[in-house]
Amino acid sequence: MKKPPLDRRDWIAGLEKGLAILEAFDSKHARMTPTQAAERTGLSRTAARRYLLTLESLGYVYTDGRLYGLTPRVLRVGWSYFDSARLPRTVQPYLQQLSATLNESAYVSVLDGWELVVIARNGVSRVMTTGFVLGARVPAPLISPGVVLLAHEADQDAVSAWLDTVELSPFTPHTITSGARLREKIVRARVDGYALIEQQLQVGVRGIAVPLRNRNGEVVAALSTNMPMREESPEAALQRVLPHLQESALAMLNVL
Repeated sequence: MKKPPLDRRDWIAGLEKGLAILEAFDSKHARMTPTQAAERTGLSRTAARRYLLTLESLGYVYTDGRLYGLTPRVLRVGWSYFDSARLPRTVQPYLQQLSATLNESAYVSVLDGWELVVIARNGVSRVMTTGFVLGARVPAPLISPGVVLLAHEADQDAVSAWLDTVELSPFTPHTITSGARLREKIVRARVDGYALIEQQLQVGVRGIAVPLRNRNGEVVAALSTNMPMREESPEAALQRVLPHLQESALAMLNVL
């Protein structure tokens, strides 16, 4: 999770602050005044206003004269990743084959901090209400690929320390918010080599995930599928799905 510090001589503080302004917008702060943006970023009101005005001039935010909000132009930054990154393009054919085999949606996800981000997906023809859109971000401990990736983090002390302090919102009556119980699932996933998670983000939905390794044996992502639980038991779901996930992960080993 941690990166070596950059030499301050190479650091562009203005870029850091401008990105902080963009990241300050979320579902609870869809539109903000300069004062509110300053409070969320730790900038002065004057500095926040100047960054907002610059971003408005560049087309990344709009304003009604008092409140500021993001424009669709911001999506260019995110979609540049999907257009340029090798991993999403490389795994897509494997996801298509896996999805056709299982008749379930298949995903490849990575960690960004303590959140899981879906970077590749392939759906099924039938209508699905159990999936994630490309670029979706969810709390890592509440979804099977997130648990798998946390289980294979090199710094397990950092994972434990975070679980000791994190406050997760309950998305369903079944959502586990206890750090101790989440830690148990992470340890279990490391031992088993897969994770099965049920009803943490959506009632009646089950997810199964396995780690994706490169040819050096390093875990670089997680491969997963989501499915409605219906009458299928966890054991039956594992028997039906897990071998195909593991086979696909093994096939990708030589191309990652």
